[in-house]
Amino acid sequence: MADVRDIMELERPPTPEITKETIIGSDKPKKRLSNGPKAPKRPEGMHREVFALLYNDTKDAPPLFPSDTCYKQKIDLTMRKPRKWTWMPFTNPARKDGAVFHHWRRPSDEPKEYPFAKFNKKIEIPSYTDAEYQQYFRDDKWTREETDHLMELASRFDLRFIIMADRFDTEKFPTKRSVEDLKDRYFKIIGTLAKLNGEKKIYTYDADHERRRKEQLKRLHERTSQQIEEEQFLLSELKKIEARKKERERKTQDLQKLISQADNQSETPKKADKKIPKKKLTNPSRPSRIDTTTIETAGIKFPDYKNSGVSLRSQRMKLPANVGQKKSKGIEQLLQEMELELNPTPTEDICTNFNELRSDMVLLMELKSALGSCEFELQSLRHQYEALSPGKTLNIPSQLLSLTENENKQVNSAEIIDVVGSPGNPNT
Repeated sequence: MADVRDIMELERPPTPEITKETIIGSDKPKKRLSNGPKAPKRPEGMHREVFALLYNDTKDAPPLFPSDTCYKQKIDLTMRKPRKWTWMPFTNPARKDGAVFHHWRRPSDEPKEYPFAKFNKKIEIPSYTDAEYQQYFRDDKWTREETDHLMELASRFDLRFIIMADRFDTEKFPTKRSVEDLKDRYFKIIGTLAKLNGEKKIYTYDADHERRRKEQLKRLHERTSQQIEEEQFLLSELKKIEARKKERERKTQDLQKLISQADNQSETPKKADKKIPKKKLTNPSRPSRIDTTTIETAGIKFPDYKNSGVSLRSQRMKLPANVGQKKSKGIEQLLQEMELELNPTPTEDICTNFNELRSDMVLLMELKSALGSCEFELQSLRHQYEALSPGKTLNIPSQLLSLTENENKQVNSAEIIDVVGSPGNPNT
């Protein structure tokens, strides 16, 4: 800029003195000069979103009354005209009183059915003729007028029996009807009509059971704190009694085992002296692979649910945790072979019989495994006898053989493989 001023013969400004501050700069921070208005400070306790609503983009204070000065830009409608909306009437086909309502709709749209009418689901209540009522539905406790009134309430309130019992006309029919009475009468009529129409699925209603259930729930709900504490005390005492009973039974079983072992030890030497030579008495008898205690205790012991309160009957059919995966798979396979359901409907009789059936299945599997072990021991003993006594065969009685063993009894003795070996030859 100094050279330009010299060429144009203009006055040059005085050259500033070169100092350290002009080259490096001063350490003092520069003060910012703000020509605009000071930004308002957000009050304490006010949220940021609320504070932002109080001011516009220019941070002006909100107006005291509505004005149009803040709207600087107008809506650009271009050349397209907006579609019109009209306040038009409509009817709901779900209503039968012919009520007319209004809503906004474009005139260009075609009139359609009210979209929310499809949610009005109506239950179809079957009807009966005079001849059918006289032949099938006559009841000494119910008159024809009461029955017709019941069916009319069922159609009106869609089988909401609580409301039906509340709206039952007690002035015209003085007999007081409970919810269970209405359900019993209605489902008897429906079941009879279903039988007449040849339907297979017929719903039956047990009114006495429902009354007992509600009475039991009422008593359970109306218990006092003293009764609850007494019940808990009785349950704890019952557990103690059962524990002492099991302990006595266990001690009795141990005592009986000791007595039976003592009797066997006293009787065995006398019989052995007569039949078995003295040389063979020194050899210990071969231990059996069969555990008779497991067979005696075979089966499934399902727990008894004696706790207070409400419980599901289906819990009784759950297999206990001590039943292994192998047994549970075997039970499922047997149930499939018998074409039975794995989880039937848990009624009282089905729960009892289904648990007994599965317990018998476990017992059957234990007996089959024990039978297989016995057959294996008999065959191994026969091979040992034939190996120790060449030329002799051991005839096992038919009572000790299973059906498959009796069928295979005719097999040639030459086809039998010596798995034990003779005394002079090594095992093959």
